[in-house]
Amino acid sequence: MTATVPDVEATAAAGLTPRLGRSPRRPGRASVRRSPVKNRMGYVFVSGYTVLMLVFGVFPALYALVLSVTTIDGSFAGFDNFAKVLGDYRFLPAVGHVAVYLVIWLVSLLVLVVLLALVVHAIRIRWLSNASRFIFYIPGALAGASSVMLWLFVLDPSVSPVGWLLEAFGFESFVQTINPANLPVVFTVIAFWTGAGGWIVIMYGALNNIPEEVMEAAKIDGANAVQTAVRIQLPMMKKWIAYMGIMSLAAGTQLFVEPQLLSQASNAVVANDYSLNQLAYLYAFQQNDFNGSAAISILLLVIALALSAFFVARGGLFEKD
Repeated sequence: MTATVPDVEATAAAGLTPRLGRSPRRPGRASVRRSPVKNRMGYVFVSGYTVLMLVFGVFPALYALVLSVTTIDGSFAGFDNFAKVLGDYRFLPAVGHVAVYLVIWLVSLLVLVVLLALVVHAIRIRWLSNASRFIFYIPGALAGASSVMLWLFVLDPSVSPVGWLLEAFGFESFVQTINPANLPVVFTVIAFWTGAGGWIVIMYGALNNIPEEVMEAAKIDGANAVQTAVRIQLPMMKKWIAYMGIMSLAAGTQLFVEPQLLSQASNAVVANDYSLNQLAYLYAFQQNDFNGSAAISILLLVIALALSAFFVARGGLFEKD
């Protein structure tokens, strides 16, 4: 006997449901059930990060908050410690130094990293694209302190491999290069050298997540590379750009290693209270005032959280697609 294949269209027209192995599920009725084992494994994977966040993030912040509103003998001080550090003649200059550095650093990072990621993504030669990403990532393999030590030589025109470039800008000595007026740009260059490569790789991955169908549709509609980047790629990378801004902001507000090492290497040409973290360090370990140091830390935390909230709101970081 010959097996007959049911006529699906005729069956559907008759109002009957074809039964080919399994009956189709009704739309909107399907449910996905996760096994208890998978649910438990999810908690296991998250638990490590949660413990580290509590031990090295939440608990120290709470301890600093307690110190900031108490005196050295443990009695309640209210806002006295905050008033003391806000009235310190070194506080506002330190705020200004960090603010100028953050503006230059974040603007240059957001613009150049996204631009370089778009350029690398546009390269269709596979080996050249891979080589570019590897070259960008190499500086990030250096730790912060060792990178600054390297830049101590780069910034000295007498021994720097780019001494000709420094001399072209009118810098004939190490002291002239690290003049306090030049420090925001110097710190931006150091930070970009150290951290931009990793972000370029991350942005490249974000670009790869854009569906190919969307890119093909843009080409069919006649969009050029600039229009595609502005109207398709950048809006679809918005959350990643916001994430980069938040993480870079958190790192930038903690400016410490670069000015501290430059201060030691230049015999105090760079002040040892240049940044807020340096000022907090002086309060804690030179003035033996841990309560004032904690007050500076809390102020810095509040400012960083407020700016991060701005990036979250503008970037739609937690919005569902």
